[in-house]
Parts: sequence; structure tokens; C-alpha cells
Amino acid sequence: MTMTGTRSTQPPRLAALGDIFRDSQLQLALAMFAAMAVLGILLRPALPIDETRYLTVAWEMRTGHDWLVPHLNGNAYSDKPPLLFWLINLVWLVTGPSEIAARLVAPVFGLLTILATAQLGARLYPAQPELGGRAALILSSSLGFSLYAGLTMFDSMLALATVLGVLALSSISDGRGVQARPWLLLGVALAFGGLAKGPVILLHLMPVTLTTLMWKRIPARNLAKGVAIALLTGVGIVSLWLVPTLARSGGEYREAILWTQSAGRVVQSFAHQRPVWYLLATLPLLLWPWAWSPTVWREARFPQPLPVWIGATLIIFSLISGKQAHYLLPVLPAFALAFAPALASARRGAPLAAMVPAAAAVLLLAVVAGVGPHTLAIAADPLPMALLVTGTMIVVALMLARGGLPVCVAAPLVVVSLSCLFLGRMGEAYDATPMARRIAPHDQDGIGLVDGRYHGQFGFAGRLRDPLTLLDSAADGAAWLQACPGRILIGPVDNGPGLPSDTVDFRGETWGTWLPRSSDQINSKGGAKCR
Repeated sequence: MTMTGTRSTQPPRLAALGDIFRDSQLQLALAMFAAMAVLGILLRPALPIDETRYLTVAWEMRTGHDWLVPHLNGNAYSDKPPLLFWLINLVWLVTGPSEIAARLVAPVFGLLTILATAQLGARLYPAQPELGGRAALILSSSLGFSLYAGLTMFDSMLALATVLGVLALSSISDGRGVQARPWLLLGVALAFGGLAKGPVILLHLMPVTLTTLMWKRIPARNLAKGVAIALLTGVGIVSLWLVPTLARSGGEYREAILWTQSAGRVVQSFAHQRPVWYLLATLPLLLWPWAWSPTVWREARFPQPLPVWIGATLIIFSLISGKQAHYLLPVLPAFALAFAPALASARRGAPLAAMVPAAAAVLLLAVVAGVGPHTLAIAADPLPMALLVTGTMIVVALMLARGGLPVCVAAPLVVVSLSCLFLGRMGEAYDATPMARRIAPHDQDGIGLVDGRYHGQFGFAGRLRDPLTLLDSAADGAAWLQACPGRILIGPVDNGPGLPSDTVDFRGETWGTWLPRSSDQINSKGGAKCR
């Protein structure tokens, strides 16, 4: 639909979804990523602090019946919008509060990102639509996407929103009329990204949007109208959640959601501060093994809007003080699309340089075997089968990286190998479930945390329904503990009030549990709830 009657030159028609699904390389990409994501979920526990925190926020949304304002430990959680938590709870309506079901939600968006990348590739290379499937294969087999898109985080959703936004922009014709449909679809992508991770979606899509003036050669007036349509659509959809949320929330939450968690992070991040070069240094690892091949770079192409998409993302996010490697997940599809012409077949050997990350994995295996610094002893006592499986898969990945077999399976094998490490002591140390089960019987009477650093590690794992009490010092913890016979105090042993009743290894630290000292109090029955 156009807003004027002016005839325009239409872009090449997007390949039908059924045709794209028939691409064997896309099928391989989807199957490979799905298998790797499911294996990762089965092999390792939900990782603290990020995965456990998001599962706990979803759990508190379910138990607190507050679908507008997410909560963590009973307090409003303003760090992220609610879309992921909504979707997890939607799945739980069918499965019940299953950890596996909840952890499958985010990887689904990884699959959809692979599919959307294939569609965008068919649009950007109309004379070679098969390059879409190749781009999908490169994306699913890059180390960064293999590692992060399978985790319960927001970045796979943001990556999908970014690709869908670029896909909408690529369908704009270069005529004089203002086409409403692409701009409406862009608005939907902005809303999806906004509900997934907040206003950061604007940093990914607006540079590409504003430069359509050049790469689509549309008049500035039409660009302004189109941007207005997209922004009004996006803001309108997000407002369906934001307006009632702000109306019922307090001033602190309003400030956080409107400023601190968006512009505030750009001006001065309060977490994950890194040097300006951090993302550029991380990027080669995220793009392993493809970016390590000089041949891939020689044969790569950068049709519009890939240069703007890549360049603007790297510059903007490098200038922001808070940086994490997974922040670059939404730009990895752009690199995959650029590298697609170099993938003449799925049987391209990687250069010697591509062996470096895999060699690092072998060094990690040596640490697991007990050869390495004493501080890394957390990984030194795995089950023999875990050691055998991990070593075998890493060796296979090394062989594939230099051999004639498909190099596309090298990075997924490394990721699965690393997941296998959690079958042993490492899995026990990073699993929040043992501590959560230990403290769950004290939920009604009171659970205290003595060091105050609580990120929801135990809320979902223990199916806790009451908030933990956060205490500043060992003395405060001891006084709080003795006030009620049914209470339990937890925290790192070094921060606790004396010798603990029991200890648990958790994330490289020894955590203790403390019970009231009086055995009469501990054994008393039928007392009133005393939080």
C-alpha cells in the first residue's frame, strides 16, 4: 500500500518462506543450532547470575500475579522490559513451572533469527538467493551466536528484532511514494525490540533507517514521513504496556525505566564498564572460525545496508561505557550476510589461525584434568565420562577446523564440549539448586542473606514465594537469625557470624548456612510465622 499514487520501482520480491525452508544449508543451520541449544540446556544448569535471575523474575511474575511490573526479590525490577518473562509464563501455562521449558524460550528466537537472516540474504542478493541459506549457516556456526543465542537472555530476541527491522527497510522501493507497509513493519520490529530489551533497539536500527536516504535513494521528505510512521507505531505498541505500568508504579521505578536503564547507561554505565577497544577485541572470537580466514575476507561482500549496520553498531557500542560481548549478537547476522559469498560450499577448511580458540579449549581441558592454577580447581574433579566426552569433542572440533569436513560444526562442538564440563564438579558448583533446596523449607519463617549481594540465584531454583532478607553485616545476621526459631541465614562463609551449620560450594566460593543456636528453638513445632 502506498500513500501516494506515484508509481515506484519495486525491489526484488522476497523469496517465499517455503522456498527458503527447502534450502539444505538453512535446514542444516536450524538443525545444528537446535541440537546444540537443547544439549546445552540438558548438560548444564541455569547459570548464575544472569539465567537464574531471569528465571526468578519470571517466577515472581507467576507467583505475584503482576504482569505489568516485573519483580525481583519482592522489589520492582526495572533492568529489563517484561516480554521474555511474559513468554516464559505463557509456556508455563502449558508445562507448569518447568526449568527446561523456560530455558527453551530464548533459543527459539535464535532459530527465528537464523531464518530471518536467510530471508534477508535472499533479498540482498536477488541474483543468488541461495546466499541466504549460506548466511544462515555461517551465523549458526559462529562461536558468538552458538554460545550466546542458546542462553536465557534477551540478546537473541534483540537480534531477531534487528534483522526484522532491516528486512522491512530492504523492501522499500526507490520511487517517490511513501509505502506504509515497510514502515509499519519497522515500527513493529522497534516495538518488539523495545519490549525485549528496551530503547537499545534504536541504537541498532536507527542508523540503518536514517541512511535509507542514500542506499534506497528515497527523498528526505518521504524518509521523514516513514520514520514518523515507524516511531509512532513502535511507541504506540510499547505504550500498551508502558502507560499503565507508569501510572501504577512509583517515582523510583518511573525514573529507572525512562532514564537510568536507557540513557543513563549510555552516559555513564553503572555496570560492565570496559575500555573503548573491548568490543573490537572481542569481535574476532565471536566470529570464529569464519573471520579468521583471509579467503573469507577477500571474497566477502558488503551490500547496503551492511556497512552502516556493522560500522554504526561497533562505533556506538564502543563509545558506551558499559560493554558485554553478547551486546554484539544483533550485528552478527550482518557479518554472516557479508561472508555468505565466500561460502562456496559447507566444506571449507579453516586456516591455522582458526585453531587458536580451539587450542584455548584444549588448555581448559588440561585445567579440568587437574593441570593448571590452583585457583581454577573448581573444574578439576569432573566425572570421568564428562572428561572423556569433552576431550573427544574438542579433538573432533580441532580435526574439523583443519580438515575437509564441514567447518561449520567446529564452533557448535566447542560450545557443546564446554557444556559437557558441567557434568562434573563444575556443574555442582554452578548449580543453584542444592542451596535452594536447603533453604526452601525455611521460606515462610525467613531466609536471610548476610552479604547483600543477591541477584535472584535461588528464587526459582527453590520455588521460593517470600523475599530474602538482605543483611549488611555478620552481627546484623546473627541478631536477625536468633529472633525466630525457623529462620536460616546464608552467605559466603567469610561474611557469616561464626562457624556455619553446613557449607556448599557455589560459584567458586564456600557458602555457609547458619541456624539459630538454641536446639530447643530449632525443634519447636507449631510456632507462628515470624518473618
